[in-house]
Amino acid sequence: MSLYTRLENRLAEQSDDAGAVRGTYSGRRMLMIWLAANLVVTTLLTGTLFVPDVPYGLVLALIVGGTVLGAAVLVLIGAIGTRTGLPTMALTRGPFGTRGSLLPVAANVVILMGWSWVQAMLAGISLDYIVATLTGFSSPVIFAVLCQTIVVILAIFGHAGVARVEPWFAAIILAIAAYVFFVAFTSFGPADFAAIPAPAEPFYSPGLVFDVVLATAISWTVLSADFNRFARGTRAGAIGSGVGYTLSTVISMSLGATAIGYVVLSGGEPVAFDPVTIIEPFGALFAVAIFLSVMATNTMVVYGMVTTVVNAIPGRRVPFLATALILGVISIIGATFFGLLAQFTTFLVTIGALFAPVFAIMIVDYYLIKRGSYTQDILRDRGGRYWYRGGVNWLAVGTWLVGAVLAYVWAYVWPLPFGATLPSFVVTFVLYLLLSLPGRTTGGFAPAQSLATVQHER
Repeated sequence: MSLYTRLENRLAEQSDDAGAVRGTYSGRRMLMIWLAANLVVTTLLTGTLFVPDVPYGLVLALIVGGTVLGAAVLVLIGAIGTRTGLPTMALTRGPFGTRGSLLPVAANVVILMGWSWVQAMLAGISLDYIVATLTGFSSPVIFAVLCQTIVVILAIFGHAGVARVEPWFAAIILAIAAYVFFVAFTSFGPADFAAIPAPAEPFYSPGLVFDVVLATAISWTVLSADFNRFARGTRAGAIGSGVGYTLSTVISMSLGATAIGYVVLSGGEPVAFDPVTIIEPFGALFAVAIFLSVMATNTMVVYGMVTTVVNAIPGRRVPFLATALILGVISIIGATFFGLLAQFTTFLVTIGALFAPVFAIMIVDYYLIKRGSYTQDILRDRGGRYWYRGGVNWLAVGTWLVGAVLAYVWAYVWPLPFGATLPSFVVTFVLYLLLSLPGRTTGGFAPAQSLATVQHER
């Protein structure tokens, strides 16, 4: 047996499976997982997009409102994972069919790849700032490639260790957040932040702010069942993920809005979604924390992307190492596309357009059409209740396309004042429910224990 084969077999044994698991995590542990997951620089920098275009106080209100609403979707999808023991992309087999689920799976890989590029660039910029300060040498592209190369290696060999230390990086971010808030509000009062003047031609409106915040929650929902299937009960998973996600997002985005407001009040140039803009006023230690948090989170993003592909079809396992190497090379090359940072808002809106309709369909299908029941057939690679027609539920696919097209139209052709994510979710929800009611099906509830047992027997 070759060294490559031995390594492949070992990695395959250690990789996460898309099959059902029996959760054991308490609500407190779930809260810490979600708190750590979203206390990252991408969420923080998202908050820098909104000020000074929209008044500071209104930004904070929109962050809270959009986060709470998005967390409701996240919790509902996560609860399906807790009850069935299945990750998010495996659950799409329920409404879309065994083969039809490959469509949202492919979209998920594209989205995760985009996230990995963005985070690699931010890590590279932060590392470049540190090195340039010490040596004078500067090349953000080289450092982004270096960071992503390290991430790919960690994703293949060290993801379990990174997952264990990620909460410590979250603690660092919390400490930095406390420091930034202290400096900002001891230097300027709340009235000063509220009085920050808007530019003559602001890009962001209150509706777009709300839409971006909601789209951020949608982007995290692709991982909700992946995490929450490890909860020991629906209550533990729902409270832990709901509270953890809401706290981490509100803190991170508010921190970003406050930091960029501080820059404006200090007479600086408010360059949105640029880590250097907020690193300079608060010191190089901020750059180190950003670098570490991005590296940890991005490792889990790349690893999640690989396991999504590896376990896309039940019963047909794709080689882990080969998949990791191919996707890893693509992610490293993509880390050089720095123009994506200027299109971050478009990226988030695209996530909302693709996945808000998916989650609307999943919620309708599980809670209303299937009445809280996904049977063991969801673990089959062919035939059964979720085979539909040739493995595809064309009703779900068609409804998804309608929702995605409407999201695009309402975002770019006829922009709505409150964004496109929520309207596309509501329309898709109602449309799929109305079209599915005539063929409404029921079945016995299949909890995680029974699904895990069936999978083991197969």
